[in-house]
Amino acid sequence: MTAFSTEGQSDPTVQPVPASVVEQVDAADTTLHNPKRAVISLGSNLGNRLETLQGAIDALEDTPGVRIKAVSPVYETEPWGVEPGSQPSYFNAVVLLKTTLPPSSLLERAHAVEEAFHRVRDERWGARTLDVDIVAYADVVDDDPHLTLPHPRAHQRAFVLAPWHDVEPEARLPGRGAVADLLGALPREGVEARKDLELHLPD
Repeated sequence: MTAFSTEGQSDPTVQPVPASVVEQVDAADTTLHNPKRAVISLGSNLGNRLETLQGAIDALEDTPGVRIKAVSPVYETEPWGVEPGSQPSYFNAVVLLKTTLPPSSLLERAHAVEEAFHRVRDERWGARTLDVDIVAYADVVDDDPHLTLPHPRAHQRAFVLAPWHDVEPEARLPGRGAVADLLGALPREGVEARKDLELHLPD
């Protein structure tokens, strides 16, 4: 967060943020008192897919109370739940983060990031500019229909488990077991690592 200058300000109602407030907010964001660990999956199969995924990572990092700790390799995957060839392929990735937000607020932020990239929810399994899913939040297991934790289909999705395993080989999906074991039980057809592509941790 940075303070805004009033030099050349055209709107007299806009006030600069005091430096002391900036320092407090920056300190709170970097220390994250008692943060929880969360795993987020990202996917895009419309538009500039790589640029969209990087934009989503940057937007999550810009969220107060969220710090991105790791970003997985990029995978190119066939769309889930639709006829082969009916949609473009996806770019998928997983990010690990620490957050002081509760799950409900993290979900609200995920939806806001999707909307910023013009996500349309016309049909289930439809093509989309951006998909942001909470895969796991700490060790929470909760069947709340508004936000089921962990994600109810994560254990069936190689396009989630493969990038997660790459960035965290010892990971465990709450209530399901080791990610390595879950991934080993799934077919990997149509889920290919794109070693020529890379996403970056935010500056």
